[in-house]
Amino acid sequence: MNIGQAARRSALPAKTIRYYEEIGLVAPGRRDNGYRDYDASDVHKLQFLKRARGLGFSIDDCRHLLSLYEDKHRASADVKALARARIEDIDARMAELQSLRTTLAKLVECCHGDDRPDCPILDDLAGHADHADG
Repeated sequence: MNIGQAARRSALPAKTIRYYEEIGLVAPGRRDNGYRDYDASDVHKLQFLKRARGLGFSIDDCRHLLSLYEDKHRASADVKALARARIEDIDARMAELQSLRTTLAKLVECCHGDDRPDCPILDDLAGHADHADG
């Protein structure tokens, strides 16, 4: 099948598929005329990558997960370790976002939000005042 058909079946944009090919995540066969020729196995890999990326795994993680998936002698502990590391990344990002939210909420509380020109939010962004610590 051509890249358009593979894109439809995998629910990935053709541009993403070309990128995955460029970095060696997928390697479709070639027809005599030089066009890519994707088969069911390639589409399955693309779907695997779409799901893994959707769960936030990096390209390098996806490369590792694909190699583990294709290795019938793999240890599930290796897969679990990758997933646990991803959970730790998510937890750290959530903590960072919560901290950002707390800081911004404090700034919003300090702002009068009226017709006055003074604004603690802008002052804080400019580094002129520290209203978020209060």
